Amino acid sequence: MPDQDGNRRTPGGVATARLREMLELARVKGGLSIGEALEAMGPTSIAFTILFLAIPALTPIPGPFGMVFGTALALVSLQIVAGGRKLWLPAIIRDRRVSSAALDLIVGHAVPVIARVEKFVRADRLQALTGPTVQALLGIPVFLLAVVIALPIPFGNILPVFSLVVLAVALMERDGLVTLIGLLLTSATIGMTVALLNTLASMLCTARWI
Repeated sequence: MPDQDGNRRTPGGVATARLREMLELARVKGGLSIGEALEAMGPTSIAFTILFLAIPALTPIPGPFGMVFGTALALVSLQIVAGGRKLWLPAIIRDRRVSSAALDLIVGHAVPVIARVEKFVRADRLQALTGPTVQALLGIPVFLLAVVIALPIPFGNILPVFSLVVLAVALMERDGLVTLIGLLLTSATIGMTVALLNTLASMLCTARWI
């Protein structure tokens, strides 16, 4: 069945189909830069960019992936708020190369999570929450979630990444109800993170006075 761009869709939703296409390209080329990966996801799309930059932080790959991709997401989110349609990333992030093995691991971990979200998606629900204005406003929660992802909190990426996956898939499929669910998850994530940071700060202050 064709998607809204007139392309043939593989089984599953738009997000899983594009991720599999990107992975096949990475296998052929032996890896992709972040810029190449975003281009491989299809026409320039804010939702695809959010999705791709979020999911590596969910993957158990050695290295500061949370900080790198969280920083990239923060930059993207500010451009979303400003109404940007063609997103820009600095060369140090855009040209960062990811091996096909790493992308295989990333997609392998991400697709099952995304597929679960796609099962609940229905196009054109609550359309007032899927338009350009709402998309621009979503840059604010995306920025907050990006900051959480960039923080060195053990196992602290799972909920913010899942919230971003829900928001991105909802935007791709134009499902306002799932967008609303994503915003509720974002609120829960920020609340839990603030509570955790307050607890850690209290523990550090107590340790200093012992």
